[in-house]
Parts: sequence; structure tokens; C-alpha cells
Amino acid sequence: MNTPTQAVYMELQQAYDHLNAVLFDAKLPACLITLQREKHTYGYFSSKRFASIAGSTTDEIALNPAYFGVTPILETLQTLAHEMCHLWQAHFGTPGRGRYHNAQWASKMEGMGLMPSSTGQPGGAKTGDCMADYVIEGGLFIEACKRLVTNQFHLSWYDRFPPMPVVQAGARSAALQMPEDAGGGKSHLSDWVANTLADSAISSDGNHQNIPMANKSNRVKYSCQCGSNIWGKPDLRVLCQQCDCSFVAV
Repeated sequence: MNTPTQAVYMELQQAYDHLNAVLFDAKLPACLITLQREKHTYGYFSSKRFASIAGSTTDEIALNPAYFGVTPILETLQTLAHEMCHLWQAHFGTPGRGRYHNAQWASKMEGMGLMPSSTGQPGGAKTGDCMADYVIEGGLFIEACKRLVTNQFHLSWYDRFPPMPVVQAGARSAALQMPEDAGGGKSHLSDWVANTLADSAISSDGNHQNIPMANKSNRVKYSCQCGSNIWGKPDLRVLCQQCDCSFVAV
């Protein structure tokens, strides 16, 4: 049986190899995939970040595991492909200065079936420092995911303690509306996400949300000393963003 470390990295390597073959004609070199809980980011690319004792270097693609449990697998694959496009540009193109996502990068992304957008929605700018993207229906990326995401492929491990902004981002994920055979649909914690946000009824920008309440059967109620309540799985440990105290099962 594989250890948790082996399972996680074998699955991420399998995803990298599959996307490399379908989206980049298997031309991308190997890199080091890491898990990093960077705030306000799904992932990042760093060129030649690691060196070996033999004198070689390799690039880094970092993924934020806080999102693994609250967004569908499609979202993680989308982040991976986004960062792989940066890796492609570092080896075969001309990267923009600093964090700038230039026109070459945007064109490659669109050709892969991911539309660059500064807002993550149609109509956003295609270039800039802080860029998101959304799936193009019928494009290479979504078709690649349909071939990869089967009963035999999944991400086995996820972070049980995602911070509330990550939970809120997961609830807004466009991948929740995508077909399940491409890795869309429900996430590991989607019921908990719905219950958490419906109970608070407040989004990150302070506006009320109308999120349907999920069935709370077989769920545990947790309360914080400030009066906030959430429902979730029996083994959850969650910090309240308002008073920085732990929710306690009641």
C-alpha cells in the first residue's frame, strides 16, 4: 500500500504527465511539484527553483492543498495546467517581466482550452499581473480531463482545515457547474461548504448570499463563542475568522 506521500505525488505526477501529453505534445521537461499553503493563490510556478547535488536544476510548480477538499478536481487540474503553461513559456517562449502574464502566455492558454481572464469570467482582460482563467467548452483541456478523471483517478488526500476564505472560494468555483466526468460537480466537502455559508449567509465582500441548505443528516453542529454556527463532518477542526477561536461540536 502506498503511503500518503507516495499517493499524493503519484497522482499529481500522473496528472502532470497526462496534461503534458495532451496539451503540450509531451515536450515539457519534468519539474518538482510541491504543496504550498500560500495565501490568496491556487498555485504558482518558479523557474529553476531547485538544484540537485549533481549540479542540475529543475522548475517548481506549487499547488495549494487547502483547495483540494472544497473545489472539484477539475479546479486543481486547471491550476496545474495554468502553471504548466508558465513552465512551457520559460523553456520555449518569452515570459513577461515579473508576474506579468503576457500575450504569448494568453495565446497558449487559449489554444489549450483555458481562456485567460483577470476576473475568471468572460469579459475579463487576457493579460496582466494577477490572472485567472475559465474552461472553454469543447476545448483541449476539458477533453483531456474527461479522459483522465475516471473511477481509477482521483486525489486521495485533502486538507481537513481549510480557512474560511478558501471555503468561500470553493463555493463560488465554476467547476461545480462542470460535468462530473471531467472532474466537475461536487467536491469532497461540498455539503459542508453549503451548510457553512448558508448558516452565515455572508460572503467575503459582505453581501448576502442565497446558497441552498444541504441536507444536514449525519452532520455535526459546531458553535463558536461568538455565536457563529456551522455543520460538517464529525472530525472537522475549524477556526472562526471573526474571533480566531475554534468551533466546538455541540
